[in-house]
Amino acid sequence: MSNNYETVFIANPVLSEAQMKEAAEKFKGVISAAGGEMVHEEDWGLRKLAYPIQKKTTGFYYMVQFSAEGNVVAKLETEFRRDERIMRFLTVKLDKFATEYAEKRRNLKSESKEA
Repeated sequence: MSNNYETVFIANPVLSEAQMKEAAEKFKGVISAAGGEMVHEEDWGLRKLAYPIQKKTTGFYYMVQFSAEGNVVAKLETEFRRDERIMRFLTVKLDKFATEYAEKRRNLKSESKEA
């Protein structure tokens, strides 16, 4: 029985666009290699932080939704901690209501892009 998860991570703002994409691909690979399945991803780009982290005031935000077993989250978070490009990360387990909300939000976004 796999669960639905959402992870947001903040990468160092000194990374180039290519380095940020490479970091995102690495973590998606960790999820896939551990048996997880990608559901959705969003690159939120460079944003201002609410408070300085490692003397930085901005960071690249990236959100990934996936379904996987619980042990996948531990592997993913270990990789986040080992990677010096990542300043912060947060993984939450989505209950059925949060999963439905996320799907509705995605559908609204895709409809507004098509219009």
